[in-house]
Amino acid sequence: MAFSEIDRSLLERCLADRPRAWEDFVDRFMGLVIHVINHTAQCRSILLSPADREDLAAEVMVAIVQDDYAVLRRFRGKSSLATYLTVVARRVVVRQLIENRSSTPLSAVAEDSVATDSEVEQRITNQEEVERLLKRLDGPEENVMRMYHLEGKTYQEISRTTGMPTNSVGPMLTRLRTRLRGQTNA
Repeated sequence: MAFSEIDRSLLERCLADRPRAWEDFVDRFMGLVIHVINHTAQCRSILLSPADREDLAAEVMVAIVQDDYAVLRRFRGKSSLATYLTVVARRVVVRQLIENRSSTPLSAVAEDSVATDSEVEQRITNQEEVERLLKRLDGPEENVMRMYHLEGKTYQEISRTTGMPTNSVGPMLTRLRTRLRGQTNA
C-alpha cells in the first residue's frame, strides 16, 4: 500500500506541531499499535494485563514523539505510514517485553481479560483447579501443564526443557484442557 495523501497531511501537521495534530495521529493509529502489541505478545506466548497493554502503547507513542518526532522524520514514504509504524511499534514492544518481562504472570489471568474457547492461549486461572486437574495426569503431560499454567513458561521454554517441538506444545495443551474439562463436566 502506498503512502496516502491523508497520512502525508497528518504527518506534515505532526512535524509542524500544528494544533490537534498529535491527537489526530493517536486517533488514527492507536488501534494499529494495540493490534501490534496483542499480536507480538501472542506470538511470544505472553499474556498481557490491560495495564501492561496501556504501558506498552504509551512506550510506543513516547518512542514516536521522542527527539521531536525523530521516528516520523526518518519515514521516507516508500511504504504506507501504517506499515512503517507497525515495524516501529513491534520493535519497541519486543524490546520492552524482553527488558521488562512486563507480562502478567501466566498462571494468574486477570479477571477482566476475557478468554474465548477459540483462543490458543487459554489459561486455567484457578491454581487450585490446576493442581486438581494435574493429579489426573502423569509424565510429560503433567510436566507440560505444570510448566505452562503454574510456572508461566512460554512454549519456547517448555520446548527447550522437554525437548518437544515448540509447535507441538500448544496443541498438546489444548488436547489436555479439552480432555480434563470433559472429565470435570462428566
